[in-house]
Amino acid sequence: MYESGENYLETILMLQEKGGPVRSVDIARRLGVSRASVSRAMGLLTASGYLERGKRGALVLTPMGITTAQKIFGRHSALTSFLVCTAAVSPEVAENNACRIEHIIDDQVFAGIVAYMEKQKGIP
Repeated sequence: MYESGENYLETILMLQEKGGPVRSVDIARRLGVSRASVSRAMGLLTASGYLERGKRGALVLTPMGITTAQKIFGRHSALTSFLVCTAAVSPEVAENNACRIEHIIDDQVFAGIVAYMEKQKGIP
């Protein structure tokens, strides 16, 4: 999956957790992209089995979509904590960088970071 698809899934998960239906316009506002871009991406994610349309056109993650989005968000959270703790940067700087790193980091490297942070008691 491409980085943009991962960003859409993560955003939908975060919006769903806030409650209420998730609409394309909500995603467009959150990510700062056009509604046309969101519409195209939602079609691709639906066709791939990550997303389905709920009542009144609401966007709903499928079980596969939830699992994938949670994995992406977990990486994001862990990397943000890691950068705050080890690079001594602000949470905002750490989060912006974690958002870019989470899509390209190798599973083995990520597992090493998690193990290091657990050893240091850096991950809540």
